[in-house]
Amino acid sequence: MIWLEKRPAPSRTWSAASPIVAVFLTLIAGGIMFAILGKNPFEALRTIFWDPLFHEQFASFSRPQLLVKAGPLILIAIGLSFGFRAGIWNIGAEGQYIMGAIVGAAVGLALYPSESVLIFPLMVVAGALGGWAWAMIPGLLKVRFGTNEILVSLMLVYVAENILASAAVGWLKNPDGAGFPGSRNLSQWEASANPELIAGTGAHWGVMAAVIAVVFAYVVFTKHILGFHIRLSGEAPRAARFAGVNPNLLVLVCLGLSGALAGLAGLFEVTGPAGQIGIDFNVGYGFTAIIVAFLGRLHPIGILLAGLLMALTYIGGELASFMLSIPGAAIQAFQGMLLFFLLGVDVATHYRVRFGRKGVA
Repeated sequence: MIWLEKRPAPSRTWSAASPIVAVFLTLIAGGIMFAILGKNPFEALRTIFWDPLFHEQFASFSRPQLLVKAGPLILIAIGLSFGFRAGIWNIGAEGQYIMGAIVGAAVGLALYPSESVLIFPLMVVAGALGGWAWAMIPGLLKVRFGTNEILVSLMLVYVAENILASAAVGWLKNPDGAGFPGSRNLSQWEASANPELIAGTGAHWGVMAAVIAVVFAYVVFTKHILGFHIRLSGEAPRAARFAGVNPNLLVLVCLGLSGALAGLAGLFEVTGPAGQIGIDFNVGYGFTAIIVAFLGRLHPIGILLAGLLMALTYIGGELASFMLSIPGAAIQAFQGMLLFFLLGVDVATHYRVRFGRKGVA
């Protein structure tokens, strides 16, 4: 019989080093996977992690893309970290990301072709409210009826995807688009565009929002009573109740924050890199951000670094698919290995593997 025994005092050093160990194990397992696919593992890993940043032929294009890809991942992961630290599991950030984009784009398109400077700020507010409202559905159901926020938030992703498809081919479709699905191109309309703020860097307003979110989360977790309540609720729920923490209010606050930040990520994406509401607008940022949040140990600075690393795997993965004909599914599996090994190392950090009959308490 094999069973796990909880360690009385897990090593802090090992806990801090576990993301690095997980990345190292991912490189080894990924290399083996690429070798099985008939590719040179060293060449594949170099193409994913080195070439986008330092290869003279690709770096000029790939480096700006690093911030473009990292922005939404960091923004969504920061929002998720509020709930995850409190033991509130929002798995539906992808749906909140989609709804933020739809609501924000709808507000902008309703004012087309006005060139008012107020349009983009209104779209930003609408995008945040769209994501917030979508996150409030599992929040209110949990508070009022005790439903499981994991299942509800996850199922709402598929509802959001169907609303996205309906918008792309129906009520938000470009009337001048010759019948093709998709809205007007918001990135080409000056009033709603989200261009680079510094030419050649890829830094648009979404990247700036991600940096602000990192600073905001760091201050909340280290200096504000809300951060203390969040940590206390996640680590000792009973003690949190004795300390006067309202668990229902905390659920709504954490889900609301994560939904609003995911909605902002969707709005900045639809007005910038994506440019329009389309059937294939969502690319899985909401799910990948879960990996980013845990790889960053739910710490704002760690999430910033993890977001950049995950963005590099996106860019390098696309490059490897093009240059080495590595299947896209293999790149997704490689990204998923990060979370798999991180969870595995965490289990080894907090538990001992025991063999034989389990003792009776």
